[in-house]
Amino acid sequence: MQATTQPVFFKQGPKPFSLLLIYASLSLTLLVVDVRWQILQPVRETVSVALYPLQWLATAPISAAQQVGDYFVSQTALQRENRKLQDDKLLASSELMRLQALRQENTQLRALLSTRAAHQGKGTLTEVLYNDRDPFTAKLVVDRGESSGVRLGQVVIDPQGVVGQVTRLQPLTAEVTLISNKGHTVPVQVVRNGVRAVLYGLGPENPLEVHWMPLNADIRSDDVLVTSGIDGTYPPGLPVARVKRVDRNAGSAFARISCEPAADIDKHRFLLILDERRDQPARPVEQAAKPARRGAHKEPA
Repeated sequence: MQATTQPVFFKQGPKPFSLLLIYASLSLTLLVVDVRWQILQPVRETVSVALYPLQWLATAPISAAQQVGDYFVSQTALQRENRKLQDDKLLASSELMRLQALRQENTQLRALLSTRAAHQGKGTLTEVLYNDRDPFTAKLVVDRGESSGVRLGQVVIDPQGVVGQVTRLQPLTAEVTLISNKGHTVPVQVVRNGVRAVLYGLGPENPLEVHWMPLNADIRSDDVLVTSGIDGTYPPGLPVARVKRVDRNAGSAFARISCEPAADIDKHRFLLILDERRDQPARPVEQAAKPARRGAHKEPA
């Protein structure tokens, strides 16, 4: 019996080249039709929805790693920026404090220049270098001395009033004893009624006091005391202190009068040394009484 034979075409199928042409033609046809009429858009949407969980699972580790890296990078950047802002703030604060200090110095210097102009320009501006080493004394050292024409006994003031007096000289510096120094005295006068008195310093951190005033002395709280000028050292009319409290105790012979300085004796950096010379006339010489002659005034017998 003769075996049936089939054509070679059905045994081997289309050749690869033929398949390539068929699939390429089909692809081009689908592309042209999809571009023209968008017939594959629902298919694409359905496939994208179906594949989204797989895409999310595939990209999740990479996204998490990127977020962690971004977090640490942003934290480092924020810390660096915060540190820079803190440094800028400190610099701005220091500059602001310097500007405020310069403004205060400028205001004080203008006030001192106005005060010197009020005294016909007779004065020397000076800067406080440091306080005296002894904490129980009220003294300052300034940067003007004999080479600048400063003399012993000159009065030192600020825009508010009397600060002290030059008590020691060096070629380049001078020592100023403040009116609050213990034992320092200033002849004063009450502006309201002209009553004269002597103001005593009691030491640092202590009020000034007027001593040896009777209980009935006409001095009240808030009275302004100015230099009387009777000693020849302090020019008259300079503000010295303001009466803070008057205690009249019947058990004491004198009133206790506490005062506060008119000047800011422990605040200013710049002061004014007045140059006002007042020649006081010499005290009159007291002549001794001549003894009476014996028998000069005897009555005739």
